[in-house]
Amino acid sequence: MTSSSRSAATTIAVSVLAAAGLTWAASQGGGGVFGIPVLACVVALAFILQWVAFVPAFLLHSERFFDLTGSVTYILVIGVAVALSERVDARSLLLASLVCIWALRLGFFLFRRVRQAGKDARFDQIKTSIAQFLMTWTLQGLWISFTLAASLVAITCTTRIPLGVFATIGLAIWVIGFGMEALSDAQKSRFRADPANKGQFIHSGLWSWSRHPNYFGEIVLWFGVAIIALPVLRGWQWVSLISPLFVTLLITRISGIPMLEKRADEKWSGQDAYESYKKRTSLLIPWPPKRTHS
Repeated sequence: MTSSSRSAATTIAVSVLAAAGLTWAASQGGGGVFGIPVLACVVALAFILQWVAFVPAFLLHSERFFDLTGSVTYILVIGVAVALSERVDARSLLLASLVCIWALRLGFFLFRRVRQAGKDARFDQIKTSIAQFLMTWTLQGLWISFTLAASLVAITCTTRIPLGVFATIGLAIWVIGFGMEALSDAQKSRFRADPANKGQFIHSGLWSWSRHPNYFGEIVLWFGVAIIALPVLRGWQWVSLISPLFVTLLITRISGIPMLEKRADEKWSGQDAYESYKKRTSLLIPWPPKRTHS
């Protein structure tokens, strides 16, 4: 076994253990089915769906359905959580609806983008390695489980409280984040569709205020979801608030911004327009561009 395969195997094991630990803690005070916590059932489902989809993906050496599988998993997991819950209330339906709306939009957007590009460059070096490719699908299971943690706990727990101010605030924050993510993705798609912009970087619209406005919207909307879930959390269930923190960490430190910033630097570093754009434009939080001196 090569060092990369050993590293991938270790990552797979750690991912499963991390999800199991979160599930054990957050399922305290939650509903169950046949003696098994509902939360455990749906987290297991998230991983199983990734591993099942991995098989044809590896045989075909294709990553084209990776993002779509992730989105479908979000919808199935949240749907099963609602179906298995002892009692479904307005908070559960609100959270499930917000997750499904987000997953449908983002999933089809990413799937369409991969189809147009013909491939996803992130997978070029790993889709022929069974260990590394399986690791990627397993990490998607972890991403889904951690991202959904707060909403899943709120849906499956036995505590039920009528919607109130937290739901109103959380929904408003979710709408802002979702709107920003969708708008910035649409602006970038239109920019790339224009042949005159081939090989150029976008610096208009929301992208003139942030180098990654779509990621900012993503972070914001998951904080909105967590706020909606907040009133019903009890005891160990509070650990589920790792959801928006995990999304923030993933985007700002691991696979989101660092990866795209590196790729952008490789393409345009040294170009005056790009260097000026980086200096005057916020990395993440939308903010009016800084004035630059000529």
